[in-house]
Amino acid sequence: MIMKRLAKNICIVIGLSSLMLLGSCKKWLDVQPEDKFTEKQIFATPQGISDALNGIYLDMGKTKLYGATLTSTILDIFAQRYNVSTLHNLTKYQSYTYDDKDVKARLDNIWTNAYINVVNANKFIKNLDVYPGVLDPQTDSLFRGEAYALRAFLQFDLLRMYGPVYSTADSLKTAIPYYTEAGTEVNPILPANEVMQKVVTDLKKAESLLLSDPIRTKGVVRSSDKDYLTYRNYRINYFAVKGLQARVYLYRGDKISAAAAAKEVISNTTKFPWITSGNILSDKSNPDRVFSTEILFGLQSLDLYDNYRAYFAPDLQDKEVLAPLDSRLKSTFESNENDYRYNPNWILTGIGGKGYKTFFKYADINDKKLIYRLTVPLIRISEVYYIAAESEQNVAYLNTVRNNRGLLNLPGTATLTTELQKEYQKEFFGEGQLWYYYKRRNLSPIPNPLVASGNITMNATKYVFPLPLSELTPR
Repeated sequence: MIMKRLAKNICIVIGLSSLMLLGSCKKWLDVQPEDKFTEKQIFATPQGISDALNGIYLDMGKTKLYGATLTSTILDIFAQRYNVSTLHNLTKYQSYTYDDKDVKARLDNIWTNAYINVVNANKFIKNLDVYPGVLDPQTDSLFRGEAYALRAFLQFDLLRMYGPVYSTADSLKTAIPYYTEAGTEVNPILPANEVMQKVVTDLKKAESLLLSDPIRTKGVVRSSDKDYLTYRNYRINYFAVKGLQARVYLYRGDKISAAAAAKEVISNTTKFPWITSGNILSDKSNPDRVFSTEILFGLQSLDLYDNYRAYFAPDLQDKEVLAPLDSRLKSTFESNENDYRYNPNWILTGIGGKGYKTFFKYADINDKKLIYRLTVPLIRISEVYYIAAESEQNVAYLNTVRNNRGLLNLPGTATLTTELQKEYQKEFFGEGQLWYYYKRRNLSPIPNPLVASGNITMNATKYVFPLPLSELTPR
């Protein structure tokens, strides 16, 4: 069961420099007095409290979660992004062989580490009450809002992975537990629609707590000061919550609420300005391939370039590198060389005799001080426009994104649903969102990455990650 599994690992996360879980992480049920003393010390100062919250962000940015597994590698393999043939090291993922021991272990690891951060968010909220008066009211509200949003963000993604296809009657089937308390009680596995309601409730709470977020009046303050009031798009801020609400409501099928949340962000687009051709095309030494100005919420992953070298570097062998067939890549981008997402991120190097382009989105840049170095986007302004377009069946929102990607408006004969799918395929390489799009739409045929044309057939068995065996034990 989840708390038994996590007991050895769960501790309050702290420290920008240590990047570690506090202490020896003894069993959660056997907290010793010295642990309480340390906890009291952490929550005795504003800096200690800030470090505790920062630790959750840092842990989420590691390889095991959003540093790679839930963005550029495993989820994108499940979305059939890459030519992972039978000779490739990761072929079992491409074929959805969920009973393979390595695949099973990876999926169990996602589950465990996501819930560790959920429990740490809950512990953080509780400790703000246990040790009151340390923070000023505005900071207390901001930090609480972020913690509520983080636990919703993580558990919504767990629902999208381990829960049923929500757009069908299966939304009434059991999915995952949802944790809102910092304790040792084992929560029941809930139906997917009940989990979704808890996500919505947490996000409403987060929204109310973040009403005083300075990003609403000042935008993303870019400064040399690395405190919680600067670079708010590297924390789950007010507009990130609205973007996440739009994502959640659309997944739920509530297009009216999705559009309303999306349009609140859209009305503040100037705070998240579109990338320019100069940022992405002209600056050859430091191209902003992640379109950092457009990010509503992103993380910095200290593992990012190690993962780039491990999975995407052009000098890797064919059985190691993650890259699409050249014909598939050209088809995805419709051979349009003007698209900002194409040439900067996909380069034919010829290294190792490769006749196909490899992925450079997360390759390192020269200036090590630029904020967008080490960045992994989790919610971006373009997705909010896509949500508005789908919710209101309005192609104008889609054209706005295209115009800011170097493309022309769609012809009047274009089918919005078809073009939206193309945009998700182009926009979110290395971000994991295409897998969630396919599952939300319950798409049966999706492109087969192993051949120049043709599809593979999807079904609920492929779209739903198996729960860890420990969760299936009678409670």
